[in-house]
Amino acid sequence: MMNMMNDEHFMRQALQEARKALEKDEVPIGAVVVMDGQIIGRGFNQVEMLTDCTAHAEMIALTAAFNYLGSKYLMDATLYVTLEPCVMCAGALYWSKIGRIVYAAPDEKNGYRRVTGDKSPFHPKTKVETGLCGEESLQLVKGFFSGKRK
Repeated sequence: MMNMMNDEHFMRQALQEARKALEKDEVPIGAVVVMDGQIIGRGFNQVEMLTDCTAHAEMIALTAAFNYLGSKYLMDATLYVTLEPCVMCAGALYWSKIGRIVYAAPDEKNGYRRVTGDKSPFHPKTKVETGLCGEESLQLVKGFFSGKRK
C-alpha cells in the first residue's frame, strides 16, 4: 500500500512537469527520477523551446539525475513519466540500467511498443509498470492536440 501511495505522489510530480510543458506550448509530457524517496531529476518536453528533437521529458530528467549522482547508472532509481517512452528514450533508459519505470498512459502512435511489440527494450532487470494516472495524462495530451487543430 505504501509503495502505491508513493507511486501516485511521484506520478503527480511528473504530471506537474507535464503542465509546465503545456504552459510553454510543448507536448505535455513530464518525468521525474526518484531514488530513496527523493526526486533527483525532473524534466518536461522542451523540443520546441530548444529546437532539439531529443529534448524529451525523460532525457532531461535522466540527465539531471546523472548530474545529481555523478553517475551514468540508475539501477536503484525509478522513472515516473506521463506517457509511454519512445524508442529513443527507451534506448537511453536501457543504457542507464534504471531499476524501474512507471508510465501513466500508452502512446499508440510513438511509444516504444509500436516498434518492439511485446519485447522489452529495457535492461533485463528493469521493472515496468503502467496505468497510474493514465486517464489524467491522456487528457492533457488530447487537450493539447485538440487545441492545435482548431
